[in-house]
Amino acid sequence: MSIGETLAEERQRAGLSMTQVSLQTRIRETVIRGMEADDFSACGGNFYARGHIRSISRVIGIDPEPLVAEFDAAHGGAPQPVSAVSAFEPEQPVAFRERRSPNWSAAMALALALVVIYGVVQVVGHGGGERRTARQVAGTPAPSSPSAAPSAPKSSAPVAEAPRTKVEVRVEAKRTTWLNVQGDKGRSLFSGMIREGDQKSFSATKKVRLVIGVGGSVNLTVNGKDLGSPGKGKGVQRLTFDRSDPEPA
Repeated sequence: MSIGETLAEERQRAGLSMTQVSLQTRIRETVIRGMEADDFSACGGNFYARGHIRSISRVIGIDPEPLVAEFDAAHGGAPQPVSAVSAFEPEQPVAFRERRSPNWSAAMALALALVVIYGVVQVVGHGGGERRTARQVAGTPAPSSPSAAPSAPKSSAPVAEAPRTKVEVRVEAKRTTWLNVQGDKGRSLFSGMIREGDQKSFSATKKVRLVIGVGGSVNLTVNGKDLGSPGKGKGVQRLTFDRSDPEPA
């Protein structure tokens, strides 16, 4: 009985259809049908044919080795085992390059040549600087930069201030007091009480006369200059200011 006939008979004896065997072995039905007809060409080679025989034999419940041996006898014998050494042995010997020691003589010669070239460059490149130094030692005067043009003398004379055209007085009350202010020709500019914090400004062409009820009760600014609080600690203060001087006239 051939291999295919044995597989078909044992499958039928096990009560399995080709479809069931195909599902359990994951081998296509067309391949199983060909194997049962002793046609192993659809297996894809002897290696896969042996594997299919073993898979089908296990499913139908028989020993696969006698069938595999019969298959090998009919198809050129079992494959020869391959050793690991022969599997990794190259077909042609690999030639290894001999490692040479570094050529120190050539390296030293190259370094010496670089040193010589560097020295020549230094001598040639700095020759001009050495000649300039020699001229300086010999006393050759260096070209002097043109002197700057003399600047025009600054005038130190003070600028005369324009004469005032009027006298200005500002009064700031430090406490409540009585105040009387007169301008030119006795014209009344103010007369009455001023309270703490009040500020008043007066001006006249020639003179401003003030009568302050209590000395030190007001701060005065005359023609832009602060005169402080005149008559501090004293009684009535009578003051007159003109355009030329903030001091009392």
